[in-house]
Amino acid sequence: MKLTKTNKVLIAIVVVIVLLVGCGSSQYNGMVKAEEGLTTAWSNVETQYQRRADLIPNLVNTVKGYAAHEEGTFKELVEARAKATQITVDPTQLTPEKMKEFQAAQGQLSAALGKLLAIQENYPELKANENFLELQAQLEGTENRINESRRIYNQTVQEYNLKVRTFPANIFAGIFGFTSKTKFEAEEAAKQAPKVEF
Repeated sequence: MKLTKTNKVLIAIVVVIVLLVGCGSSQYNGMVKAEEGLTTAWSNVETQYQRRADLIPNLVNTVKGYAAHEEGTFKELVEARAKATQITVDPTQLTPEKMKEFQAAQGQLSAALGKLLAIQENYPELKANENFLELQAQLEGTENRINESRRIYNQTVQEYNLKVRTFPANIFAGIFGFTSKTKFEAEEAAKQAPKVEF
């Protein structure tokens, strides 16, 4: 049986369509896998921030027993904690604006927590309190976990962004609605060198 010119054209069209569908489904599945990795990494970041927020009430109660007149510091910390835990970010909607809002709230909480921990310098009995020392160690460990989770998240975002921005995946990313995600950035306070005076 001899193929006519029309049949050859039809076969060529079918082959091109099959190749496009195969390539498109492969690209789509790869982007879905990368996005799932990204949402998991984001969930791990949120878990570590929640762990820190959960430690704060115990720390405040311990410090209150020794430094009851530091009410302004306690209030500031409680308000910062409330604000930080109210801000939630859907991992599929990680826009730069939402990330900045989230980071700002967490930065305020970190600053308020730093003030609370600085109080210990004025209270030698607090510095020797076993419960306070244990909470302080847990908080320090949590801060390390937060930093590690943020590092892993940024690495995952980089891999995802490379996936959706490189050719030919960027064509399919545009078709399927995959967009670049935002990384954590250094906090504003970290961008300025500290002043050292002698």
